[in-house]
Amino acid sequence: MRHITLSLFCLFSIATFAQKTKAYKIGIIGFYNLENFYDTIDQPNVSDEEFTPNGPRHYNTSVYTDKIERLSDVLSKIGIEDSPDGLSIFGSAEIENESVLYDLVNSPKLKARNYKIVHYDSPDERGVDVALMYNPKYFTVTGSKPLNVPLKMEDGKARKTRDVLWVWGNYMGEPLHVFVNHWPSRRGGEEASAPGRAIAAGVCKKVIDSLMAINPETKCIVMGDLNDDPISPSVAKVLNAKQKPEQVKPGGMFNPWIDFYKQGIGTLAYNDAWNLFDQIIISYGFLNKQQDGVFYRTARIFNRDFMVQKTGRFKGYPLRTWDGNIYNQGYSDHFPTYLEFLKEVK
Repeated sequence: MRHITLSLFCLFSIATFAQKTKAYKIGIIGFYNLENFYDTIDQPNVSDEEFTPNGPRHYNTSVYTDKIERLSDVLSKIGIEDSPDGLSIFGSAEIENESVLYDLVNSPKLKARNYKIVHYDSPDERGVDVALMYNPKYFTVTGSKPLNVPLKMEDGKARKTRDVLWVWGNYMGEPLHVFVNHWPSRRGGEEASAPGRAIAAGVCKKVIDSLMAINPETKCIVMGDLNDDPISPSVAKVLNAKQKPEQVKPGGMFNPWIDFYKQGIGTLAYNDAWNLFDQIIISYGFLNKQQDGVFYRTARIFNRDFMVQKTGRFKGYPLRTWDGNIYNQGYSDHFPTYLEFLKEVK
């Protein structure tokens, strides 16, 4: 784990901390929607036929191998300007099963990091799940659990969607709870579909509130493709995630992406407008920069030039894997996001 030395006046007040330096460990935590990361096998009981060699996309071994190469290239580069280990933890969405993740983390560009996988099969009809990958140098998992999102159809029957993945353990020596999400889509319209995302947000909030009732400085991270923006009701009201650290009370949540969104910066585009669905939201316990424990430093979107579409109807958008049924030789229709954390080395 890399130790970095920073002049604290770069982070805090010059008047208070001038002439003082301290050494820090740095941790990078991210999220990436991997866009239809299927294997090539037709699995029973899920609608994945289009992602098979005989399907309309002609999704064969060559395409699958190329997608792994492209995703691993992006993941291997995130955060390396500050830490040679890159991502210490990252969540993902739109993955079919643990097998594709195993192929990804064991690809040449990622294998040396020894990433481990936490994954459960979700009931989603398309067969896509969320998962968490972690570097055991930074994070030790002590438990995990899939949390059902109880959606209902008009006839009262259960509507199948992705579970919320709850993982807990010790991050750089401290307790940490991570919730990986892929909330219901906006199919049928943003307003009509909003209650489903509010329910998913409530699943996270219920567990977080129970943790905060024991200790309001519990360190929790909510990450994922929320299919909502930072100012949407599911995030701003249900999670009650605030724009500024000073607005966050003990037990509350801070959303560093509100400022990005209000500046017109996003992680995916639709009809020539940017959305910022890929968020990483953190609890009050990370906000004190003078603590001995892990604290939040900054938020970033990883949107390098090679990941941007240069031509066609999606020009300027993230360079996606597919243009209709045509393989676009891209990465994902979302940009990944990540946060940097520091912990003082005593």
